Amino acid sequence: MELDPSQLAASLEGLRPLLDWRDLPVDMASLTALAAGLGWASGLRLYALVFVLGALGRWGGVELPGGLAALTHPLVLGASGLMLVTEFFADKLPWLDSLWDSVHTFIRIPAGAALAAAVVGDHSGALQLAMGVMGGSLAAGTHFAKAGARAAINTSPEPFSNVAASLGEDALFAGGMWTLLAHPLWFLGGLAVFLVLAGLVIATMWRFIRRVLRPRARAADTG
Repeated sequence: MELDPSQLAASLEGLRPLLDWRDLPVDMASLTALAAGLGWASGLRLYALVFVLGALGRWGGVELPGGLAALTHPLVLGASGLMLVTEFFADKLPWLDSLWDSVHTFIRIPAGAALAAAVVGDHSGALQLAMGVMGGSLAAGTHFAKAGARAAINTSPEPFSNVAASLGEDALFAGGMWTLLAHPLWFLGGLAVFLVLAGLVIATMWRFIRRVLRPRARAADTG
C-alpha cells in the first residue's frame, strides 16, 4: 500500500525531536564561539582583551552583545589601558613575569568566566552559567600553559628568549582576536589545536614538578 506523503507529514508533525533547537536564537553558534574566544584570550592577555573590546564598542562601531557593553565605559577603558601598558612591560622582565603570572592565576580565570557569561547576559541564567564554566575552563588552560612555559623560559640567564616569547604571545593574541572576529570557524579550529598543545605543555610541566618534588619527599621520609 502506498503511503500518502501528506499523511506521513501529519503523523511526524506531532513527534517531538530528541534535540529541539527552535527556542534557541539563530546566532547561538557565533555567541558560543565568541565566549570561547574571550575565555582563551583572558588567559593570555586579559587587559588587552578588555581594552580592545571596549574600544571596538565605543569607537569601532561594533555592537557588543549581552553585558559586554559595560566595557565601553571610560573608566573601564582607562583602567584596562593602564593595565595593558603595565602588563606589556612586566611580561618582558624575567624576574617579574613569573610573579605576575602567579598573581594573575586569581584574576584571569574568574575574569574569563565573567566575560564569557557576559556574552549571553541577556539570556537565561543557566546559559550564562554554562558559558561561564566554558570561559573559565579555557582561561585556566591557557593561563597554566602560558605560565608553565614562561616559567621554564625564565630560568635562562639571558633575557632575549623571554622577550621573544612575550612578543610571540602578543602576536598570538592579536592574530587570535582578528581571526575570532573575522573568521570564527577558523578560530575554533585553531583553538582545538591550541588546546591539544596546551595540554601537552601542562602535562610536561606536571611531570617535571613531580620529578623535582619526589626526591625531597623521600628525603623527608628518611629523615
